[in-house]
Amino acid sequence: MQQSIKASLKRLKTFLNYSKNYLKRNNPIKVLKKQIVAGLKDALSINKKRKMVKYKLKYQMHQLSQMEKLIAQNNEHVFLKGNKFNEMR
Repeated sequence: MQQSIKASLKRLKTFLNYSKNYLKRNNPIKVLKKQIVAGLKDALSINKKRKMVKYKLKYQMHQLSQMEKLIAQNNEHVFLKGNKFNEMR
């Protein structure tokens, strides 16, 4: 009986030491603090990110419209150019 109590106390002591060392290495308070700071940085810089995305989208739309104009100029289909249709009449 006494040996089992000693063994249980020894296991409990080692478990508590492992737990203490784990909490020293991976402090949940520090991790929470880092996550809160990162969240605040994201929240405060979201307007800047939105402006950048808006600019990139406008640039891509401009590039797309330029490509469509070039394709329409070099294409001989009737629905893209009215000149051929008028000449055929």
